[in-house]
Amino acid sequence: MRKLVIILGVMLFAFPLFNASGQSNKFIKVENGHFIRNGKPYYYIGANYWYGAILGSKGKEGNRQRLLEELDLMKAIGIDNLRILAGAEGPDGEPRRVSPALQLSPGVYNPELLEGLDFLLSEMAKRKMVAILFLTNAWEWSGGFTQYLSWSGKGEIPYPETAGHTWSEFMTFSGTFLQCTECKEKLRNHIKYMLRRTNRITGIPYSQDPTIMTWELANEPRAFSNANKVPFLNWVNETAAYIKSLDTNHLVTTGTEGSWGCENDIELFEKIHSSKDVDYLTMHIWPFNWSWLNPKDMVGTIEKAITNTGKYMDEHLAVARKLNKPLVFEEFGLPRDGFVFTPGSPVTIRDRYYNFSFGRVLESVKKMDRMAGANFWAFSGTGKPNPDRKKNMWKAGDDYLGDPPQEAQGLNSVFSSDPTMQIVKTYNKKIVSAIHK
Repeated sequence: MRKLVIILGVMLFAFPLFNASGQSNKFIKVENGHFIRNGKPYYYIGANYWYGAILGSKGKEGNRQRLLEELDLMKAIGIDNLRILAGAEGPDGEPRRVSPALQLSPGVYNPELLEGLDFLLSEMAKRKMVAILFLTNAWEWSGGFTQYLSWSGKGEIPYPETAGHTWSEFMTFSGTFLQCTECKEKLRNHIKYMLRRTNRITGIPYSQDPTIMTWELANEPRAFSNANKVPFLNWVNETAAYIKSLDTNHLVTTGTEGSWGCENDIELFEKIHSSKDVDYLTMHIWPFNWSWLNPKDMVGTIEKAITNTGKYMDEHLAVARKLNKPLVFEEFGLPRDGFVFTPGSPVTIRDRYYNFSFGRVLESVKKMDRMAGANFWAFSGTGKPNPDRKKNMWKAGDDYLGDPPQEAQGLNSVFSSDPTMQIVKTYNKKIVSAIHK
């Protein structure tokens, strides 16, 4: 009997265990503070491509030809990691918001967009790309926290810069989500629905699909006030644990901006990433939004933006090292030279910032440090802003760009014609080379 047990043990060691879909050890994992993919360290320069599932739809908003072309363009420059929206809340037609929505009302979904996400994931799998899927949003542009509040009868959404509403008013309202039991339960239902979905193209359940790298709680979740710090921490811990209870194959992270999104409290940032159910840390940096870069003097203030970025990275890297978890710089962007938005206009200042940011990831690879990747905001590919729009804001029927609908279209976009593409390609090559040394 003992001999049989030994033989079985050797067999289990020699032949890796398979999950129900027949996939073997193909999921990206975290081991000793590093991402591991197919048995090797995984570092990357990726992109934000939040609208990918919309392009994958067969509906009137979809454009599969463009999607396939853009996936090929990204793959050609070494991009294999895309951060994608998997939780736009309806109804359609709201101000400052993307349409179509994925979840039209609580538990009611747009089947064309679900199939669009299926198609996107199936095509990414063919290209050996992986997805970070964020499940909702703290901001208004895809519904998010405030839509769950509206669905739960907590009042009308005070959309900023409309009907006299301010950003402060909106953020205060969004923060009440964290103390709304009914709202959080509705989000949990959405999480359960997505994690239990089976891709109708590949037949692979989402929970067993190695094309998905990460379930992300939300895009830029915040406490939104000092009083909300504990509810925010509790929500992160509870939601991350809930996701892990449904799916043990995939990584989970927060989607936070870092200390900036934690009421400038680096200790709170550490606490929300300390949970055993949160696999890695995230940070976002917005030099223009945070007044590190003056749009009227971009040349004169870019050094300040780079210096502050380096300090912010160092502060968050120290936490990642302490927790022994990877850190991803998963959202950052910079306007084009002269604060213009049209494809073909110069991007020398932005590319200088990108060179610095990607260089920090490369430095981390060489040192086997915790800065594991970067997803720039955002890839706009072959899309084009509509020049007839006042303030360049998006309206239904316009091309989807990386800039959300409430922002000037082209503001932070990386188009396929931009020289930035070559910078991404160069650093991805250097990262692959450094990993294999």
